Amino acid sequence: MTIKIQSIHFDADKKLIAFIEERVNKLSHFYDGIVSSEVYLKLEKSSNTENKIVEIKLMIPGSDIFASKHNKTFEEAVTGTIDALESQLKKHKERIKGL
Repeated sequence: MTIKIQSIHFDADKKLIAFIEERVNKLSHFYDGIVSSEVYLKLEKSSNTENKIVEIKLMIPGSDIFASKHNKTFEEAVTGTIDALESQLKKHKERIKGL
């Protein structure tokens, strides 16, 4: 699976990129048909402490799966987004088996 990571209006450090790649690669355990993924990291300009936004889009045959989370740190936002994608992948896999 190819992983494309874009940090918008800032440069992500290598540790964060490695963390994201490790977590996204684990999604293939739930569904092996993932073709590629796009990860967007954004910093929201606000006084709110939860100003880190992570959006992940998974390209799978037939459709795309998307999840987004706001949090205090990028790591927490990535973890929340990955959890949401895991449940979506499980539902998608069940739907396919049911057909």
